[in-house]
Amino acid sequence: MTDSPDPATTRPAEEYRYPCPRCGSDMRYAPGEDDLVCPHCGHAQAIPPPSRHERAEALGELDYHFAIRNALPETAMEETRVLSCPGCGAQVEFTPNTHAAECPFCATPVVTDTGTHRHIKPAALVPFQLEEREAREAMVRWLGRLWFAPNGLQDYARKGRALAGLYVPYWTFDADTASRYDGERGDYYYETRTVTRRENGRDVTREERVRKTRWQRVSGRVSRAFDDVLVMASTGLPRDKADGLAPWDLTVLQPYRPDYLAGFRAEGYTLALDAGHDLARAHMDRVISDDVRRDIGGDEQRIGRIATDVDNEGFKHILLPVWMAAYRYRGRAFRFVVNGQTGKVQGERPWSAWKIAFAVVLALLAAAAVAYVAQNQQP
Repeated sequence: MTDSPDPATTRPAEEYRYPCPRCGSDMRYAPGEDDLVCPHCGHAQAIPPPSRHERAEALGELDYHFAIRNALPETAMEETRVLSCPGCGAQVEFTPNTHAAECPFCATPVVTDTGTHRHIKPAALVPFQLEEREAREAMVRWLGRLWFAPNGLQDYARKGRALAGLYVPYWTFDADTASRYDGERGDYYYETRTVTRRENGRDVTREERVRKTRWQRVSGRVSRAFDDVLVMASTGLPRDKADGLAPWDLTVLQPYRPDYLAGFRAEGYTLALDAGHDLARAHMDRVISDDVRRDIGGDEQRIGRIATDVDNEGFKHILLPVWMAAYRYRGRAFRFVVNGQTGKVQGERPWSAWKIAFAVVLALLAAAAVAYVAQNQQP
């Protein structure tokens, strides 16, 4: 879904920069507020609220089938200047005057790409609610609970290295589904039988209840309307870590405005729309399977076949706020991510072999001491 760049639509360098009218410094979006704030002189400037039309257009869905036929309107597309990380493959948007940087996902030094990338532009975003200080405090608390982390990792937390604020791309998918199924319903029943067993050299006869299952064929229909099934559109973060940042409150989605990106970075999506759609459909299929089991009822269920008709498939491209830090330990990259809306933390970390070995030795010494005391107390 890419086309050749059109210089006339390339995002201008000034778009994410907002000079302070008092001192000329670059203003930044203030997390949790609707303001741009100058970090130099403290001047605040309100972000204009969206109109009703802007909100309705931004929070509405685009037609998925139009998108895969490259038939979306030009207003849904944009071009950005991005860098591609050679370490993890992430694509992160930078202003054109940035030439060298560190990848926020894996800490690999990267050089910005000089080309442009044409893609579906974000329609909406969840603004940052936590400042960097609050996110770092959440990460420090999380790291403090890691019993066997290397000292280097704990020093990392104590020194308070700044986290990078990044808007991570997501797809949301909507669909109306109607499913026909056939299968079997199993209901438990019990029979009493007499059994004889040899116990202590004697034959003992007892009656016992035996559970059995009565199966009957069933068929039926279930339907469900899916709304905003989230799929991360980044390949720069481990999916399990990103999924661990859920839940997100999407009721506070705001129409996309570059004001909210002032002072932050935004990653371009690296998971294509159709690949995201496949993941969303797999999630929907699991939910539908659970619906079918509930509809079948009984004590056990066997699903033979599910045929699903899908209608009204729509999607949005949105950005969600994540604070992250990356560091390298013995040649490997380890990442921490903090939900910029709720403060929930996920991360990777190495284990300290000597700390684990020390804990094992202490445990063995303690066990030996207990055994010694017990042995000496025997008459």
